[in-house]
Amino acid sequence: MKKGILRPGHVQIRVLDMEASVKHYVELVGLILTHRDSQGRVYLKGWTEVERFSVVLVEADKPGMDFMGYKVIDDQSLVQLTQDLLAYGCQVEHIPAGELDFCGRRVRFFGPSGHWFELYAEKEYTGRWGIAEKNPEAWPRGLKGMRAMRFDHCQLHGGDLHLTRELFIDVLGFHLAEQVVNEEGHAVANFLSLSTKAHDVAFIEDGNIGGFHHASFLIDTWEGLLRAGDLISMSDTSLDFGPTRHGITHGQTIYFFDPSGNRNEVFAGGDFHYPDQKPITWDEKHLGKAIFYHSRVLNERFLTVMT
Repeated sequence: MKKGILRPGHVQIRVLDMEASVKHYVELVGLILTHRDSQGRVYLKGWTEVERFSVVLVEADKPGMDFMGYKVIDDQSLVQLTQDLLAYGCQVEHIPAGELDFCGRRVRFFGPSGHWFELYAEKEYTGRWGIAEKNPEAWPRGLKGMRAMRFDHCQLHGGDLHLTRELFIDVLGFHLAEQVVNEEGHAVANFLSLSTKAHDVAFIEDGNIGGFHHASFLIDTWEGLLRAGDLISMSDTSLDFGPTRHGITHGQTIYFFDPSGNRNEVFAGGDFHYPDQKPITWDEKHLGKAIFYHSRVLNERFLTVMT
């Protein structure tokens, strides 16, 4: 939008066992391993993504998300957004170029939800994996597992949804695509987008400050999602819920866990939402149908388990 942020760029996920996690994200989810750095971090991407990486795995003593990053159109926009974040009162840190391999300088800030986010303007451009930039084939040979196309979004839980929404809309240029409101008319969930996507990040206010609910990866079709469900069973991966349809976004979904307990989603379809459209609103009493449209019932694990 007018603020200069283009899209989600990357997420850094903490894992307990690096090799088990690499096997999960490469062999099952189908991400491409592009690099291991001198600190032992592993860099991954979906096959349609044109930058060097979109997922970074780092071995740690507890699972969760370290930060989520967004790509900014140019350095001038990065400078302006940094000034805007400081003027708003955000805690801001400057991360030098090269701290993540192949990535330029990053501006990191702490949100009211209890999460760290960052902005960057430069990252090595590699093009889509396995197909040419000129006269490309339909898809690359050699894809594994679920054949995830890209890192799509995160769902994050925390506090002060009002201030979080204000920061992301007024300062960063997101728009509100969808929301859940309680009986008093106060929002308890916001789904925010930078473009015509159903959402680029989801925030839930439930007191789990800094909670990481899931990272989501795009699958091309409903049939691909059903195949993902088969692969989850074939590999004895811990399943949370699905395959099913969301009421919110109308996308198709399946949730499952990586070996460290971080929840993943693979996602297909979903609404388009333009910035000039009014947000879609769900009443909290219909939350079961809003999340799991077919069963209309939420399982307790989905509401309570996060890293």
